[in-house]
Amino acid sequence: MRSRTPGQPPAAQAEAATEQATGAATEPEHKPEPKASMFASLRVRNYRLFFSGQVISNIGTWMQRIAQDWLVFQLSGNNPVALGIAVMLQFLPTLMLSLWAGVLADRVDKRKLCIAIQSGIGVQALVLGLLDVGGIVTLWQVYVLCFVLGIFSSLDVPARQSFVAEMVGRKQISNAVALNSSVFNMARIVGPAIAGFAITWVGTGWMFLANAVSTLAVITGLLLMNPDQLFRGPAVARAKGQLREGLAYVRGRSDLVSLMVLVFFVSTFGITFFTSLAIVAGNVFGTQADGYGLLSTLIAVGTFTGSLMAARRGARGKPRVRLLLLAAFSLGAVEFVAAFMPTYLAFGIALIPLGFATITFLNTANALVQTSVSPEMRGRVMGLYVLVLIGGNPIGGPMVGWMADTFGGRSPFYIGGVISVITAVACAIVLARRGGMTRPARLAGLRVLSARGERAARTRRAL
Repeated sequence: MRSRTPGQPPAAQAEAATEQATGAATEPEHKPEPKASMFASLRVRNYRLFFSGQVISNIGTWMQRIAQDWLVFQLSGNNPVALGIAVMLQFLPTLMLSLWAGVLADRVDKRKLCIAIQSGIGVQALVLGLLDVGGIVTLWQVYVLCFVLGIFSSLDVPARQSFVAEMVGRKQISNAVALNSSVFNMARIVGPAIAGFAITWVGTGWMFLANAVSTLAVITGLLLMNPDQLFRGPAVARAKGQLREGLAYVRGRSDLVSLMVLVFFVSTFGITFFTSLAIVAGNVFGTQADGYGLLSTLIAVGTFTGSLMAARRGARGKPRVRLLLLAAFSLGAVEFVAAFMPTYLAFGIALIPLGFATITFLNTANALVQTSVSPEMRGRVMGLYVLVLIGGNPIGGPMVGWMADTFGGRSPFYIGGVISVITAVACAIVLARRGGMTRPARLAGLRVLSARGERAARTRRAL
């Protein structure tokens, strides 16, 4: 048991005891606190290896996404419903597997799990690329491979997200999450720009093959890591009822429930750009693949800028609930305005602040979840988070296609914007009444919520 330090206030003693119980004490304590910076997490060698691989792999991922959407659009005769079906099939496995994937991430070596998953993603891209380059690809084959990709993705996100904490430690989670997003959104600028023009020159098939090669960068980085330098939490042995335990943990936290509800509605109805941008580019403004790629690049300019700002905030302190709610509201408001822009140029410019608000919302939600749960629950909670974040896409994908076909290509933007604004206001009211985000504490071996007075004090600091 940790001894009491003379002169140490009771609150500090309780915090130290909580860190010891949750495994945070496994992080080095003898080193001086490094100066906060936008790239603080890159001081960690394991994370640098991961980060470098992500730079290459994410560019390939976005090249495949653009190529896949355009291939489906071509094979279906510019049918928005077919594009919605492809999105549904890609994200449908999330509904079935993400919760189980969270349990798996808590049980096994996350580094080895990520290596296996990336290998599967690379094989999927290779098969689709060979079919396309060989000129024998059909729509049903793309659908099947979208579903296969969805299976690997549903396993990948909880494992990769929870592995970030193991690479950098609890204090650097916010900064590392933001840097991950900056890489992802830098790739959203480069990948679609490359794919949009390359598709017109060499076709979609080579984009899939390029993505297959890019997965080798992530696998190499994971293999070069030093496992002894990981900040691993307490091992979670295989046992019955672990999935129910994770769900009960979230259900007992009204703050987490409100956050999950907000993420579900905004991601399902508001963040529908992967489907709706192709529809707007082709059916509203009559552009080709390069026009679609440019729109994706413009929204990525906003998301990349937002990611850099999030990295700076993550190095300075913990995420705030107020920022999450403001970002959700702004996302909906800007999306509603963008829906009525009269020209291609005006619409494209409006996508920049929309991208900024979107990534601010996603980064803040992710960091709030990871920093407010205990390490032994992180994989399962992230599995549920991925379910509400991505699991609505099987609903949202066909819904967006149906709305665009029935009410016009702009309708997903103004309908999604209204729903996002209403949800943000409703969750703000609920969180204000219930005390905002709380942190877990351990008492007599059981995880309990702190007293109302302490929760209110933390809420004032968070807000």
